[in-house]
Amino acid sequence: MSIVALADGQQSSVTLDVLRDVAAKNNMKISSPAEEEAYLLVLQSADVTTTNVDDLPDYVDPRLEPVPTKGGRQYWKSKENSHNAWSHQAALVAEKPVSDVLKGRKIVMKDNISVGGLPHTLGTFPQFVSKDGKYPTATIDATITRRLLEAGATIVGTSTCENYSLTPLSYSSANGPVHNPWLHGYNAGGSTSGGACLLALGNARAACVPGLEQAGEDIDLAMGGDQAGSIRIPSCYCGVYGLKPTFGLVPYTGIAGHHPMVDYTGPMARKLEDIASLLTVVAGYDGLDPRMTPESPLRQNVIDYAKELSSAKDPGKGLKVGIIKESLTLPGTQAEVAEVVKSAAIKHFEASGATVSEVSVPMHLLGPAIWTVATRTYLAGLAVGGRTPDVLFHNMPHLSLRWPPDQEMYDVLTASNPAVINIIFCETFLKEKYGPEVQAKAHRHVFELRAAYDKALEDFDILITPTAPFVAPPHPDMRPKAEGGSTFMDKMTLSVGVTNNTAPFNTSGHPALNVPCGWAPSRTGKGMLPVGMQVIGKRWDDLGVLKAAKAFELGGGGLGPWPGQKQ
Repeated sequence: MSIVALADGQQSSVTLDVLRDVAAKNNMKISSPAEEEAYLLVLQSADVTTTNVDDLPDYVDPRLEPVPTKGGRQYWKSKENSHNAWSHQAALVAEKPVSDVLKGRKIVMKDNISVGGLPHTLGTFPQFVSKDGKYPTATIDATITRRLLEAGATIVGTSTCENYSLTPLSYSSANGPVHNPWLHGYNAGGSTSGGACLLALGNARAACVPGLEQAGEDIDLAMGGDQAGSIRIPSCYCGVYGLKPTFGLVPYTGIAGHHPMVDYTGPMARKLEDIASLLTVVAGYDGLDPRMTPESPLRQNVIDYAKELSSAKDPGKGLKVGIIKESLTLPGTQAEVAEVVKSAAIKHFEASGATVSEVSVPMHLLGPAIWTVATRTYLAGLAVGGRTPDVLFHNMPHLSLRWPPDQEMYDVLTASNPAVINIIFCETFLKEKYGPEVQAKAHRHVFELRAAYDKALEDFDILITPTAPFVAPPHPDMRPKAEGGSTFMDKMTLSVGVTNNTAPFNTSGHPALNVPCGWAPSRTGKGMLPVGMQVIGKRWDDLGVLKAAKAFELGGGGLGPWPGQKQ
């Protein structure tokens, strides 16, 4: 291939053959030699300009440099991990914390969040996130990682997350299936599967659930990620609290995402007060995350959620609670789950002084479809391929995601998480059949969906749905089909409908909290599993959501005692 010199002395290897190939890939043929010469020159110029930037030393914003920690950044693999909830363990404490808000508190981070010095797995296989076939070590601290360390927290490691965080269940991680603490062999929910499991261990042990001796230490704080329900679904299935904040309240910088429109990170905990404390620490503008909006509060203007929650007197008095009628009868909804949520809401909110009634929001039925079409045409390239979104965006320099996909990805991921291959196929097909217009139309309908919820919230302070439409299902048999294991469709159909009540609020931006509210029978009848109630509030009224959950608690609501396990 010939080398062409430009006027400034720099050289480009772009030739006429390269130009003609580029034109052909765009279904074009250049009309004349004069036009070829002109287009060749500008393509060569683009090549040289890009080489200049490619040759620069990398730059990482100083705000993402790892916080100095006592004893450095050591990590290890847990020897007690019977439920596969741990990814890597650590004991990171800031040398010079800024406050003692979380002093002595242990917290685990979902393994899509950058924690400097620790392996960053994204729940998938190492060859898909690095060029050397080993898990990359995070070179930055995510914004929330920094804020937690500066608040005095001890980061005790990273929790298992699902393969590319692309499933609401917990069978797909390269670590292996994460088991539900209340019933081994059942899903813990996804994609923040490990975090929810670790949180629930303490409650399950207190209830004398058997088989938890080798599951690891109790953790009472966690940070998760949520694109369609990945904080709320595992919180629901494991019986803990989990908040998807208002869009733009908590920065997502330094966290592997799916699509900027639906990426959230938020707190998970056994106690509501801990959700409030964590939200106070991690919320607020960081100057780096394009998901943050003009409405996002500056750090100094963040509400002290913990203080406001603790000082709230009679939070249920005068509270207007609306149960979204459509959420109780969505296809696939387990009758016992709908009944537990509805009866718990009526009984315990009314006991706190609130009024409860049903409200119809017909658009809620279209929410999952709007979420899908608004994201799916670019989801694979962003979530799996690491494509940089078309806004100023500080990505993670230590990750090198494999793209384009290949046969090894198909073989490995079809066996572990076929949802990944599904979104790859969908992206290619939908782009070719529909072009950009259908996604643009779906985005316009996101505003319609938001308006529908806003309208309902004019008459009610909070809205209620079941978090998941059914309790945690059993794990699929992960053996190959030839050995009697589950089929492709067995895995795919297991999660159908799980996020129908949660995904709509990822697009609409409203805060949504899973609140444990009771128990329902497992699909096999082997035992009882937690039921979660989703509490939704006005955008930027995360405090109102927390106060409503407190009113539910004061009215006697909660997970309730473990009903035991049938033999």
